[in-house]
Amino acid sequence: MAKTACDVSDLSLAGQGKKRILWADRDMPVLALIRQRFEKHKPLKGLRMGCCMHVTSETANLMRTLVAGGATVGLCASNPLSTQDDTAASLVKDFGIPVFARRGESVDTFYAHLNAVIDRKPHFTMDDGADLVNLLHTKRNKDANGLIASMEETTTGVIRLRAMAEQGILKFPVIAVNDADTKHLFDNRYGTGQSTIDGVVRATDTLLAGARVVVAGYGWCGRGVAMRARGAGAIVTVTEVNPLRALEAAMDGFEVTPMGEAAAVGDVFITVTGNKHVLREEHFRKMKDGARICNSGHFDVEIDIPALRKMATKVTRNVRTNVDEYLLPKGKRIYLLADGRLVNLSAATGHPASVMDMSFATQALCAEWAVKHSKRLDVAVHDVPKQIEDTVADLKLRAMGIRIDKLTPEQVRYLASSTEGT
Repeated sequence: MAKTACDVSDLSLAGQGKKRILWADRDMPVLALIRQRFEKHKPLKGLRMGCCMHVTSETANLMRTLVAGGATVGLCASNPLSTQDDTAASLVKDFGIPVFARRGESVDTFYAHLNAVIDRKPHFTMDDGADLVNLLHTKRNKDANGLIASMEETTTGVIRLRAMAEQGILKFPVIAVNDADTKHLFDNRYGTGQSTIDGVVRATDTLLAGARVVVAGYGWCGRGVAMRARGAGAIVTVTEVNPLRALEAAMDGFEVTPMGEAAAVGDVFITVTGNKHVLREEHFRKMKDGARICNSGHFDVEIDIPALRKMATKVTRNVRTNVDEYLLPKGKRIYLLADGRLVNLSAATGHPASVMDMSFATQALCAEWAVKHSKRLDVAVHDVPKQIEDTVADLKLRAMGIRIDKLTPEQVRYLASSTEGT
């Protein structure tokens, strides 16, 4: 195999990375079916794909699918702490895919890697947080001219992109993959829910049974985290700014209070809002000794880490792996997990492959759809076509061995009728 351009930590890790990728592939049957079809028909032939995503074994199987479809792919990390170095090495060495990602990379390296992907002149991008798109609208705006479309797979990214569209500054069409039911109803809820609790427990070895867990935000990710925390026996409090979501949390059986009140009683705090400084100085002052705080949103700004650092009389790094101790006046300690970055990817291995199967199947089919409709796509944020949603859901049900009913001809006529009623 010809030498592949890359910047990864250690190519000698490729053997273990390949095992990890192929193990995940066993739980991604829908994506595998799409990859087989892509390999035969090459719907992405001749196209260059620039991808900024979490470099995990599940993402690796998406990259393999895009390549099978005929695309040339370049991949960088969407988070400095989410890269699996062995997976990155295997993608380069075993699959010939250029990867620019190192776990724990600096901010400067992170942006150098974004630029390395843009240097490859992509026709399409796949983003997890809109970092590539943002760069293509600022410092690399000249490179946006050749871009046909982009796909965005996380809530934070879609929020940024819809704001850009409303401001009239969006330069190319974007498909909001995150908003697909086959993504957020499953990936965000069940994936984030399980992997976040996994990350908290791995990092701290905390017994959740009987602990007070405060979940900031009750979107799909917050719903999943709250559900899984309660399943582990925790007493769960939800904080919200949206009255409808707060009402839903209350009717789902969770205590709902302002963060100012929850701060004084919580043992574990998990932010999943996509917003800035959800946990801040006024809350740190109220927290009890030993409080654990972490983020499972996207960016590391949900926790005001500079304020916590300024308050601390001493900071001890890695009192446990992925846990830093902040000693506050009067001897109170607050434990920050994973530098405030995604705890489910930084302290654990991210979402299970079986749920990412649907998200990445949707991504792959959206790439194919965008190619077919590229000349007719307006510069806007587009929803995932219903046909793609139905295809992914149907294939997933088949893979799980689940059969469902079909409407009878009479039922079809009834639903289409405006005259039949009572």
